[in-house]
Formats: sequence, C-alpha cells, structure tokens
Amino acid sequence: MGSTSSAAREAARPAATGRRGAVVAALMLSMALAALDATIVSTAVPQIVGDLGGFSVFSWLFSGYLLAVTVTLPVYGKLSDTFGRKPVLVAGSVVFLAGSLLCALAWNMGALIAFRVVQGLGGGALQGTVQTLAADLYPLKDRSRIQSKLSTVWAVSAVAGPGLGGVLAAYADWRWIFLVNLPIGAVALWLIVRHLHEPQRESGGHARVDWAGALAVFACGGMLLTALVQGGVAWPWLSAPSLALFGAGLALVAVVVLVERRAAEPIIPGWVWRRRTIAAVNLALGALGLLMVAPSVFLPTYAQSVLGLAPVAAGFVLSVWTLSWPVSAALSQHVYRRIGFRNTAMLGIGAAALILFAFPFLPYPGQAWQPTLLMLLLGAALGLFQLPLIVGVQSTVGWAERGTTTASVLFCRQTGQTVGAAVFGAVANGVLAARLGSAGDLDSVTRALDAGTAPEATRRAIAEAVHAVYLGASCAAALAFLVLLFLAPRKFPVLKD
Repeated sequence: MGSTSSAAREAARPAATGRRGAVVAALMLSMALAALDATIVSTAVPQIVGDLGGFSVFSWLFSGYLLAVTVTLPVYGKLSDTFGRKPVLVAGSVVFLAGSLLCALAWNMGALIAFRVVQGLGGGALQGTVQTLAADLYPLKDRSRIQSKLSTVWAVSAVAGPGLGGVLAAYADWRWIFLVNLPIGAVALWLIVRHLHEPQRESGGHARVDWAGALAVFACGGMLLTALVQGGVAWPWLSAPSLALFGAGLALVAVVVLVERRAAEPIIPGWVWRRRTIAAVNLALGALGLLMVAPSVFLPTYAQSVLGLAPVAAGFVLSVWTLSWPVSAALSQHVYRRIGFRNTAMLGIGAAALILFAFPFLPYPGQAWQPTLLMLLLGAALGLFQLPLIVGVQSTVGWAERGTTTASVLFCRQTGQTVGAAVFGAVANGVLAARLGSAGDLDSVTRALDAGTAPEATRRAIAEAVHAVYLGASCAAALAFLVLLFLAPRKFPVLKD
C-alpha cells in the first residue's frame, strides 16, 4: 500500500467523534475565514493607504500573509499528526483571530503588515487542518461531499469577498474588514471545542517535535518565496537583493535536507516524495497553482482593457469559474468511482489544457460571453481534476500520516501560485515591452487604462500579453497531465476505511 505499518493500523479507526454536523459547520466557518481573507482586503486598499500611508509597501499586505500561510503548512501538518487535529486547529484559530484584532488596531502600514503575517501564521493551520479533518470525518465513499462543501465555501468567498470589503470600507471603516472575523471565528472555535472529540492516541512516550526542521523550513520557504514575490517588482530579477535571496534560499534548502535526514520525526519526511502517488499529486497540484494565476491575475485586466468592461462586470467574467468548480467537484465522485482517481483527474486537466489553449484564439476585441464561457468550462474541468486527487491521496495514508500528506499537497499548490505569479508576470511584461518599447510593463499600462489614456496599440499589446500567459498556463496543464500519466499509479493504493 505504500504506507508505514503504524499508519495502516490507524487507518481504520475513527479519527473524530461527536456531533459531526456541528463539526462540519465549524470547518466551513474556519475555511470561510481563510478564504475571505484572500479577497476581502483587496478592495479596501485605497482606504487603508489613505488612512495609514505606505503606498510603496502595501503589496506586502498580501505577500506577507501568503508567505506565512505557505511556509507554515508543512509544520502544522506534522504537528496535527503528532498531537491531533483539534489542538492544532484551536491554536491556529486563536492566532488568526488575535492577528485579526491586531490588524484592526494597527497604527501604521508597518504594523498592519506585521499583524497580517501573524494572521497568516494562524491561516496556515486553518487551511491544512480543515482539509485533513474533512478526510478524518468521512469514509471514502462520502468524502467528496465534505470536500465539495469546502469548495463551495471558497467559491462563495471569492464572489462575496471583494463586494463585502468594498461595502465595509465605504460605509463603515476598513478596520471592520478584520473585526468581522472575530464573531465568525469565535463561533467556529466554540463548535470545535464543544463538539470535536478525538480518540485518545496510544501512548508512545514523549512526542518529539522537529523544531530545528520547522525553523529551517520556515526560513528556507520565506527566503525563496520572498525572492519570487518581490523579484521584478520591488527590485530587478538580476539585482543584488534578488540574487542574495535566491542564494540564501538555495543554501537553506541544503540545510533543510541535512536537518530533516537526521531528525527522528522530520517536518517534511522523505516518504512524501518517495511514494509515487503522493509525489505525483504534489507535482500535479503545483502545476494547478501555476495555471490558476493566468485567469485570477490577468483576466480582470483583459476584461477591462480589451473588452471595455466596468470593474464589476470584469469581476463577473472571472467569478463564473467559482460557480462551475464546486458543482463539478461534487459530481466527480460518480466519475472516479467508475474510472479511478488518476483517470478522472487526467480527464479534467486534459480538458483544462484545451480550454486554456483556446483562449488566445478568441477574436479581438471579442465579446464578453466568449471568455465567460471559457471560464465556466475551465471551472468545471478543474473541479474534475483537483478534488479526485485530494480525496485519492488522503485515502492512501492512515490517520498518523494524513496531516502531513494533506499539508504537502496544499504547500505545493500554494508554491505553484507564487511561482506562477512571478513567471507569468515576467512573461506579460516581456510581451508588453516588445510591443510597446521599454516603457511597457503591466503596472504602467494598468495605470494608463485606469486614467483612460491608453491608445489602441496598448490594448492590443495587453491582449497579446494575456494570450501568452494563457499559452503558458496551458503548458502547465499539459505538464500536470504528463505527471499523472507517467508518474501516478493507474490505481491509487487506497487503504480500507
């Protein structure tokens, strides 16, 4: 089966008891906190900058949170396997809510960025542990139900977050964007404490935590992700800060490998990459994070500049994929029960590759329904791809390894998004520079569009830049398809419930 004997022994036992409906409600509320936080802040940036200043560094409101979430995912995954899901989820919720309160009390931009990092330290526990508990609560035949519910939470948050943030910033105060987390989180926390009961684990002596490995993973991830997030934005790619961060990050990779090989209970155990199924899913979901950047980052600019849509209408063109994604995910169980996890995921990502490849062939300037239809189809394809992989890989390990496994696939997806933002940003800027000269880059072009001064040549250049990004995204989808075809086993080695 490709799992350790201890994991196999624990695979069949119930991981959580109590009122399952109340626990599921708590998981959905916790996931809503993490999902809303990714979108609700963006629309309030003008009000935040107007109040606190710090326009030159406001992007760290998002980058700092993303970095903290990403680098802590493996740590929380291992801790949940060591101490149980409940204490990790409770601790993460407390840290997230404390960070939210501190953000609401921030007195300048530097303080707000620091408190956003605190939020991210808790957000990593929310994302990873909620997904792990979802697998603990349900047997394999019912696991897609809870995963599709969590997908729906992300979809609703993606649509409602920007609007809610705009309303709170316009009619109340931007600080309410963070204060609104407190009652939601308090209810979720109370439900978890009151209704989630995990069985007592067998006593195996004092639990050893690889704190040196955790610190090394955090430092390594922070260095490399900072280099990717800020490269080409805060400084040129080949500048001294960029090269120094990449160099330090690569040196820390060697430190992580050395520390983890010597640790008795490593944060990132070697079996995560030695087992074909987990390694294949990690790589495939990393490619998913990469390709998701194309629509989520570049489509709104395309819709406003090339199609001439207002910001609200441009947001709708993007948001339609959040409608078809959870529906497709919910229905995917009927497919993977017939043809298997791998073949279902290959069907979904193969369709996604074709849809992304079709985007550059849309007519110029085109009509809004054309990219909207493609996004609707893309959401359906990705729902058929992601959920079978997550359900499948969680079903190949026992309780004692499920947190680490889930965290590893989420970590790879998050890392893929960070890499995608850097790579596709460079691609878009390169195309714009080739078409418009040295003055052409995405930021300057976007400002010209906002001011209504962009000529027709600029709009055509944006269309070509976005087309190039979508071609790159289709290549990422094709890479995921090949990974599943050649690396993943035909049948996942599922453990019995």
